[in-house]
Amino acid sequence: MKNIQQTLVIIKPDGLKKSLTGNILTRLSETKLRIVGVKVVRVSKELAEKHYAHLKDKPFFEDVIKYIRGELHGTKYRRVMAIVYDGENAIEKVRELAGTTNPEEAEPTSIRGQYGRLTTCGLFENVVHCSANAPEAEHEIKLWFDPDEIVDEIYPVKEIDEKVKRRVWA
Repeated sequence: MKNIQQTLVIIKPDGLKKSLTGNILTRLSETKLRIVGVKVVRVSKELAEKHYAHLKDKPFFEDVIKYIRGELHGTKYRRVMAIVYDGENAIEKVRELAGTTNPEEAEPTSIRGQYGRLTTCGLFENVVHCSANAPEAEHEIKLWFDPDEIVDEIYPVKEIDEKVKRRVWA
């Protein structure tokens, strides 16, 4: 039986600043997974804190929040690219290509091994985030994407009626 999974990949601000988006997407295409959602996001402090809530008590928490928000990379790069991949063993395939979190310990042929670095203050600039397991992937995908931003119905949804103010093209 096939193990169909979804996973979230985030190309972080350093990946965008170094113009690595094409290189990273090319590497990820080796997995033969399908992209079912993608967007460029300006990461709010609230989103960053929810995403890294499991690191709240760590001494480097504030640096990680600044990093994912692009505050360390200049105003032009205060964004990330968030991608949802879907397919057989998606989490394992993406994590293997990404390499370990610490770019110094990552395989030299992995994405993080090739493009990541350890800053002088000890922060991992590892260019990508990828979900660690299925529950984390579901939580992260639901955090970063609304159901209508994903082309397939990968999780159960419900419809609600609400009056919402939104921006439209002028």
